[in-house]
Amino acid sequence: MAFLPLFIFFLLLPFLHFTVSQPSKPNTTPLSLLMTIKSSLDPQNLVLTSWSENATDLCDGSFEGLACNEHGQAVNISLQGRGLSGKIPPEIGQLKSLTGLYLHFNNLHGFVPKELANLTELSDLYLNVNNLSGDIPPGIAHMSNLQVLQLCYNKLTGNIPTQLGSLKKLNVLALQSNQLTGAIPANLGELMMLTRLDLSFNHLFGSIPLKLSSLPVLKVFDIRNNTLSGNVPLALKRLDEGFQYANNPGLCGISFPSLQMCSVSGQNSNKPEPFGPGTRHLPSKDIPESANVQQNRRDRSKKPQPAVVVGVFGLVIIMTVAGLLAFSWYRRKKQKIGSAFDSSDGRLSTDQNREVCRRSVSPLINLEYSNGWDPLAKGRDVNSFSQEVLESYMYNLDEVESATQYFSDMNLLGKSGFSAIYKGTLRDGSVVAIKCISKISCKSDEAEFLKGLKLLTSLRHENLLRLRGFCCSKGRGECFLIYDFVPNGNLLQYLDLKEGKRQALDWPTRKSIIKGIAKGIEYLHGSQNSKPKLVHRNISAEKILIDQHYKPLLSDSGIHKLLADDIVFSTLKGSAAMGYLAPEYTTTGRFTEKSDVYAFGMIIFQILSGKSRITQLNCHGAEISRFEDFIDANLGGKFQESEATRLGEVALLCTHESPDHRPDIATVMQELDDIINDS
Repeated sequence: MAFLPLFIFFLLLPFLHFTVSQPSKPNTTPLSLLMTIKSSLDPQNLVLTSWSENATDLCDGSFEGLACNEHGQAVNISLQGRGLSGKIPPEIGQLKSLTGLYLHFNNLHGFVPKELANLTELSDLYLNVNNLSGDIPPGIAHMSNLQVLQLCYNKLTGNIPTQLGSLKKLNVLALQSNQLTGAIPANLGELMMLTRLDLSFNHLFGSIPLKLSSLPVLKVFDIRNNTLSGNVPLALKRLDEGFQYANNPGLCGISFPSLQMCSVSGQNSNKPEPFGPGTRHLPSKDIPESANVQQNRRDRSKKPQPAVVVGVFGLVIIMTVAGLLAFSWYRRKKQKIGSAFDSSDGRLSTDQNREVCRRSVSPLINLEYSNGWDPLAKGRDVNSFSQEVLESYMYNLDEVESATQYFSDMNLLGKSGFSAIYKGTLRDGSVVAIKCISKISCKSDEAEFLKGLKLLTSLRHENLLRLRGFCCSKGRGECFLIYDFVPNGNLLQYLDLKEGKRQALDWPTRKSIIKGIAKGIEYLHGSQNSKPKLVHRNISAEKILIDQHYKPLLSDSGIHKLLADDIVFSTLKGSAAMGYLAPEYTTTGRFTEKSDVYAFGMIIFQILSGKSRITQLNCHGAEISRFEDFIDANLGGKFQESEATRLGEVALLCTHESPDHRPDIATVMQELDDIINDS
């Protein structure tokens, strides 16, 4: 055996020479570093055309998808859904200031580079819905600030690294729809901040670690479609529908629907035995590092013979060298055929759900769409819609939950029979209002629901509340509409004021609000544009929000297009009680532009009088210009009588009992222009 060391030396000599003779890498400038990253992500220069080597300022906004901090350092790369077809370069690991890396919904292939572990400031890592392969780098565990790790919908193999258990700030770990094997690491149960753990659609085996069931803030734990076995910890029952375990025939447990009672031999299956209780004589090379299986003490106590050690070591060296040579050949061959690489066929053929996600190309698409309720399902007519709209409007459930602090009661702004509204803060710092609508309140026909969403995203006017995005979750059974938050409440809060409650609106502000509401209605009715006409149906003081500049914003425009008919009907009861419902509705059951005009007339009366309930006395006062009967006393006489008279006349015309005698909104706008311009 004496010749072995010499033999090994000669085998390693070429590699030692290569290592020693390699020159040290020159210091790279930020620009050259970004250009290297670009060439790897977008080798054909089809997407990142704005990333130019002639740039003088990397942070002036010319580098699409790149955001910098006040020190001129790159802190965010957002290139999701851009059709990138290259690989993730290891050089990204040199951008030490990165806090967010969003490369999801592309066609990236190759490995997840281990150099990403150098991004110790990173909080969000989104690499999902690509064609990445190979193992999950254990070094990710060094990214101590990581909060969201999305690696799902790829082709990753190997075990789930036990090292991930050291990511103490991790909120979301999404590894579903890969080809992962081995056991679930028990130390994932040490991630006390974890709210979502999705390991579904893999090849994991063994039992569910008991420690996972005691995670304090865990809301979703999905292990469907694996080969797990053993007793399911009873504590997971607290997650209700958040715990998904279907298609694991080996699982058993108490109080879980579709699970059988565990047999006597399976009672101790919560021990980390990846092959299930009673399995023996399995080859040791198949046991994953996460299994923590105790080996036979007699085997561990045996001391291996020196000759065997040397022989095994030599064999390892030979195999390593052969592997390196084979990999080098493979890389050269890969470069030649890279342009012909089809990045989708293999993955999509195994799971139609991932094809749905691929077609959606959303930056923050909720992957729960693939779990059942799927308005964007294959076959829907969504091609133009998804390309033009989804990229900027889709949000995922993690984003919604994080924004609202998991729907904390402290953030609850209001609640109705079919929805609740929460205040939230998105990751970019913007404040939003999130309307939660239960699935059972939405249209059951998903195609119709999708048309409603498309309509909502098309509405853009300075006097309409802007829709920022939406999210649909089967897991929660809700649809979420995300709007800009409006700080000054709604118009209803400025009516029926009592002393000290809120300062009354002055006369110029009241006129401006009246005109702004009319402009918003005019836009909906399509008087000044080519868009289809839309009747609001539910205009009220509560639906008119007041922004920081006291500009009115009409909310819930078009929302009836999402709701089931009985829900729409139920919302009318409040309108009828407050006097907004046009009288002809009781006989025709139909809404028209004139029914919106009627509600607007009631709004004018409310703004002029400062009262939420309009009586016959108010209307009669407007007819005879008796201001004390229809003008708010809180104004203290500070108003223009001529303007008040004419505005009263407009309100009377709008609330005429016959729709044929009411003006259309365009005529109302002309009159309002004359009143305000003449003052």
